Amino acid sequence: MDLGIRGKRALVCAASKGLGRGCAEALAEAGVELVINARGAEALEATAQALRDAHGVPVTAVAADITTEAGRAKVLKAAGAVDILVTNAGGPPPGMWTDWDREDFIAALDANMLTPIALISAIVPGMMERGWGRVVNITSQSVKAPIPVLGLSNSARAGLTGYVAGTSRQVAEKGVTINNLLPGIHATDRADALDGGVAEREGISVAEARRRREATIPVRRYGTAAEFGAVCAFLCSVQAAFVVGQNVLHDGGAVNATL
Repeated sequence: MDLGIRGKRALVCAASKGLGRGCAEALAEAGVELVINARGAEALEATAQALRDAHGVPVTAVAADITTEAGRAKVLKAAGAVDILVTNAGGPPPGMWTDWDREDFIAALDANMLTPIALISAIVPGMMERGWGRVVNITSQSVKAPIPVLGLSNSARAGLTGYVAGTSRQVAEKGVTINNLLPGIHATDRADALDGGVAEREGISVAEARRRREATIPVRRYGTAAEFGAVCAFLCSVQAAFVVGQNVLHDGGAVNATL
């Protein structure tokens, strides 16, 4: 399928590895010019070069912490007018509700709610003026089914979901869609960290922790960044123009819900 976005310009956050890179790869394959961001300059530039070599599209790498005002300003200046925005940031650490104080929640909100909102506020007005735009926020399956040890993430991402629900319907008439893409467990560094935590707490191997988690997923495996990126690219396509304010699960069926 031709996604109809060849020649568009996209900003993809946290794109040096994992799900962000999967989204960048899929957009590059569709012929989209990229601005990619992550904190680590070396890994980011390596990813940028790999994307250039594989897909022949222009790729600008901007190393910065997107969760800070200074980092966002640097990225937005380099990005300029973009047609596609993919927001993404690492999730806060797991723990118990008794572990967290106000500062922990502020940090989670800054990274996983307020940063995407700030980027939307900065970029979407230009999209509206041009009459076309796509925003995809990478959130979490925990929006549909809260994960007890991820209370910080549950809270921040639920707040972003509420914001998108209203905002997406205010901008849609201008040809701009905003949707959320909700990953379950994928074979990324984040999954390795979570499995490592389980292994340490329960006194088992990381491999056993992964095997147990895979057994809870109907497809009996972790997702891949490439699969996730393909869904992201579709939500950015011309064919997805009628998809507005949705929360799209990509979890292998792990969330057992009718709606």
